[in-house]
Amino acid sequence: MNSLIALVIVVALALLMMRYLIVLYNKIVALRNYVEKSFANIDVLLKQRADEIPELIKVAEKVMVHQGEVFTQLAQLRSRYLSSRQSEEKVQVANQTDELFRQIFMLAENYPELKAIHHLTALQQRISLLENSIADRQEFFNQSVMLYNIGIQVFPNIVLAKLLGYQKRSLLKYH
Repeated sequence: MNSLIALVIVVALALLMMRYLIVLYNKIVALRNYVEKSFANIDVLLKQRADEIPELIKVAEKVMVHQGEVFTQLAQLRSRYLSSRQSEEKVQVANQTDELFRQIFMLAENYPELKAIHHLTALQQRISLLENSIADRQEFFNQSVMLYNIGIQVFPNIVLAKLLGYQKRSLLKYH
């Protein structure tokens, strides 16, 4: 009888431990999925911005003929972005693209005939709206990353996270 009670207690404790580990695992997975979802939301906007590049090149290239190298770089960055798989690489390429956009828009100020092209102004406004949306989503992404990082670094979560290979994620540093 005593051995039966001991067996029941051991089984009950094992089941409680399994349940606890399952809840812990599900929490870590949910945090990771929030991070991935929030980056996917940013990725959509970055892709939309990348899709504006050919149009920008087409409009501005007509007037800014001797600035061809900038447009070549922009086209190369677009290709790199679209072929990137890692979020860190995508952000790096997006930051480089952002810098080139700034250069192009500063150069456009030196070409009055470009200012007269309504299409370029509309394009600048669309890109600016995308930039604002990216900034809004960046805040949500960084908050998700912070919660994920805390979630995998506190005890006892850290034990399970290490066993499963979960690693700390970096905050998004997008200009």
